[in-house]
Amino acid sequence: MKLEAMVAALACKVVHKGGRYDAADIRHVVASDLMSDVLVVDKDHLLLVTSLPSDQTIRTADIVGASAVLVVNNKALPASMLALAREMDMTLMQSKLPKFETCVQIGKLMSPP
Repeated sequence: MKLEAMVAALACKVVHKGGRYDAADIRHVVASDLMSDVLVVDKDHLLLVTSLPSDQTIRTADIVGASAVLVVNNKALPASMLALAREMDMTLMQSKLPKFETCVQIGKLMSPP
């Protein structure tokens, strides 16, 4: 699913559009606040959903090759996280929804009709 379509359907706020935003095709989602768990994921076309608003989240997303990071639970994003997302050219998004509701909605969006 195209990232742009997912953003529209979830009513997310795009805080920073990374260079891959327009071409990003999300096929896998990882939802975790434990970045050590994310580091063992070996999937392409990945969206990282988390409620951990930290620089570590951006660094971890970059290491695993994620297309974007979605911070849920209406968490405030520190300036250092936004600066790092810009520096690493990582798409960073925000959602007011809880992680569970976000994952349910993404599941419905990505499920074949």
